[in-house]
Amino acid sequence: MSTIKFTTEHEWLRLDGNVITVGITDYAQSHLGDLVYIQLPDADNSYKTGEEVAVIESVKTAGGIAMPFDGTVTEVNSALNDEPGVVNEDPLGAGWFFKMTAADTSAFNALMDEAAYSDYIAKQG
Repeated sequence: MSTIKFTTEHEWLRLDGNVITVGITDYAQSHLGDLVYIQLPDADNSYKTGEEVAVIESVKTAGGIAMPFDGTVTEVNSALNDEPGVVNEDPLGAGWFFKMTAADTSAFNALMDEAAYSDYIAKQG
């Protein structure tokens, strides 16, 4: 059974066993506008918490995806290289960015659940 959590940077994380799938929320993609380019991390690379692991560019702006925890990227969604718009169409499904294993998954539980994230974005305006 998988569990989904959210960050204040508008990323979603889905824990399934010991694998965490990372993407951006519907709120994030709607504010970015149409995505035109995504630079994904390399699989098997390890990153520290907060390090930029992916770059996204839209018709409005550019930004990055930060590593949520110390860990290793195990798989990337290479389909996004040719079709970044999939993130706009299905941000919580086919629009995932990468999968990772975390050095310690206990911090995952401290992230916002769906209700807390809904409250958070309601306060964003």
